[in-house]
Amino acid sequence: MMTIREALRGAAFVVATCGPVFCSAAFCGAALCGAAAAQETVKIAFIDPLSGGGAPTGEAGLRHFQYMAEVLNARQKAFRFEVLAYDNKVNPQETLIAAQKGIDAGARVVVQGNGSSAAAALTDFVAKHNERNPDRQVIYINYAAVDPSLTNEKCNYWHFRFDANSDIKMEALTNFIRTRPEIKKIYLINQDYSFGQSVRQQARAMLKAKRPDIQIVGDEVTPLQKVNDFAPYITKIKASGADSVITGNWAQDINLLLKAAAEAGLQASFYTYYAGGTGGPTVVRQTGLAHRVFEVKQGGANEGDAATQDFEAAFRARTGIGSTYPRAFNAMNALLTAMQEAGSSEARKVAPKLEQARLKPYVGSEGFVRPDDHQYFQTMFVSSFGPMEPGMRFDEEGTGWGWKMAGRVETKDTLLPTTCRMDRPN
Repeated sequence: MMTIREALRGAAFVVATCGPVFCSAAFCGAALCGAAAAQETVKIAFIDPLSGGGAPTGEAGLRHFQYMAEVLNARQKAFRFEVLAYDNKVNPQETLIAAQKGIDAGARVVVQGNGSSAAAALTDFVAKHNERNPDRQVIYINYAAVDPSLTNEKCNYWHFRFDANSDIKMEALTNFIRTRPEIKKIYLINQDYSFGQSVRQQARAMLKAKRPDIQIVGDEVTPLQKVNDFAPYITKIKASGADSVITGNWAQDINLLLKAAAEAGLQASFYTYYAGGTGGPTVVRQTGLAHRVFEVKQGGANEGDAATQDFEAAFRARTGIGSTYPRAFNAMNALLTAMQEAGSSEARKVAPKLEQARLKPYVGSEGFVRPDDHQYFQTMFVSSFGPMEPGMRFDEEGTGWGWKMAGRVETKDTLLPTTCRMDRPN
């Protein structure tokens, strides 16, 4: 792997003159592009599964944040980012224990993503902690927990989500499905917790509104990260006559589902949220379903401009993985910008700046945080996975297959309303 200095030479979005990728006007402040004040250490408590079935997913997220800490540390001297890793085992109680350990170790930013049940517990914990400890308040950066309630009825002033929520993703996915007349019968299979329930409910509602001719021929949920063999479920899907499957499954639950589909020879298209996660591309390749497995996402390496692709190449050379979490890049750049504008890493000073963040996303045209609910909005894509073609620079996991854009939704068309009633501190 190359050194961070070598990687930075290809990282166009953090050059001292502020290149086109990610830069807002504030991002090119004195701390990044000019003289810096005394350096302040900012500890980030990364809390996600680092053991069990979700470990590959959590470890991939950790690498993204560690890499961004190195990048930003090498390019500015006002703030030195340090990432502390904690394993929550996708368990809400373990999440709270980890959060307290991180805060006790000096963290003033907590980062979590995988598991909306863990996120719901964490956002409540952070709100109560900050109220009780005004001298040790923390910012919560959510990079992957997409239950809509987190920026609706459970919204929290200290919580900022940089992933599109599941309703936004389903809006984009069903807009794409609406254009595909060959889809006649859909099977829904999702994980049995708040996120999975939201996916299935919104899939039903949005398909009814946009494609009432489509039959839902199956709808079931499975225990989160507990199923080791999805063969019985694939048998049901084959028997239903479904030509397509919609699933929000992630980590081992999507990989094992696709593995069972490959072994059974299921010839159905898959419309997914997370087929591109760690291990997913390898399993999709095994299915042989070229450009029949789709993922709704914030854009992949092959959709980016030249500067983004150069950064992607540097990231891969340094970490050994592809960027499955581009929102981690967005979040860290927004966080640094907010701290630069605030001249501090104190949560009470950073939060008002972060909720006004406007920055170009890793891939796409426009990105901004909505102050009403602290949801980050950005260009959305639907991509399919298949053999490399001219113009595709990156394959995934050495499969010789890569992601190719199949559909695009501009930022302005992702703005779903919110029911958030933000309780702001005095």
